Formats: sequence, structure tokens, C-alpha cells
Amino acid sequence: MQLNIPTSLTLFRVVLIPFFVLAFYLPFNWAPLATAAIFIVAAITDWFDGFLARRWKQTTRFGAFLDPVADKVMVAIALVLVAEYFHSWWITLPAATMIAREIIISALREWMAEIGKRSSVAVSWIGKVKTTAQMLSLFALLWRPNATVEAIGVVALYIAAVLTFWSMFQYLSASRNDLFEG
Repeated sequence: MQLNIPTSLTLFRVVLIPFFVLAFYLPFNWAPLATAAIFIVAAITDWFDGFLARRWKQTTRFGAFLDPVADKVMVAIALVLVAEYFHSWWITLPAATMIAREIIISALREWMAEIGKRSSVAVSWIGKVKTTAQMLSLFALLWRPNATVEAIGVVALYIAAVLTFWSMFQYLSASRNDLFEG
């Protein structure tokens, strides 16, 4: 396996994960800002590695595998940490919904690829908007410098949760004939 810059950025995101968790639990008043900063660096490198891989034509099988794994692990951990911090059903419910959606859609994509129907479950624009709302939400809820930022984070979390359902139903609808065949 030859490493290129996009794949190195993805590996960097994976390496950030334990530091992200550690920063969350640090007993310092700057820990929420450090946690949010690590999260935003991961989000930026996620965008940047995909951009560079396409622009420089440096897509690899390893990168195509690792990139979504790194993203989903970072987001799932962030959702769990936010749910733990707020320790409330109104945060845990949308967080659990988003984690469940990622598992369901990952399984659906894997299954569709197995039966040779990969293109019918491609990423939609709703998924991209959902991801943007999710990143904004998690950044705000990890940082939480004041009540206004927390409120923005909660609103963005619920927007992301609604878009999560919408995009999940799009994926399921696109594959319904294959799912319920025979």
C-alpha cells in the first residue's frame, strides 16, 4: 500500500480519535474548546482529503474504505460524548437515531454492493446537508461556551436528526425492490 496525502489525512483523523476522547474528559476549563477544535480539524481534513483525492486522482481502495469508517467512528463517538455530557433524553434520542441510521445505511450499502447494485444507494444531497448540520451541531455541543451556542447546537442536532430520517428513507426507498424481492 502506497500512502498519499489524502490517505495520510484520513489516517491522521483516525489517530485524532483517542486524543479527541481524552480532551473531552480533561478536567480543565479549556477542555471543551480543545475537544471542539480537534473535532473541527477532523471535519476539515475529511473534506480536504476527499477534495485532494478527486483533484489529484489519488483515490485508492484503502482510502475509499477507511475514509467513511474514520468519519462514522468520529461522529458516533462525538454523539455518545455529547449525549453523556447532557445526560438527557432530548439529546440522547437524536444522537441514538443518527448512530442507528449510520449502521443501517452502512449495512444497506454493503448488502447492495454484494448483490451488484451499489449505484442505487449513492450519497444524496440530503445526506450532505445532514452531515453539515450534524458537524455544526456537534461542534457547538462539544464547545458549549454559552447558552446561545448550546441552543444553536441543539437546533442543528434536531435538523440533522430530521434529515437523518429523510435520507435514510430515501436510501431504503431506492433499494425497496431489492430488499423485498422474493
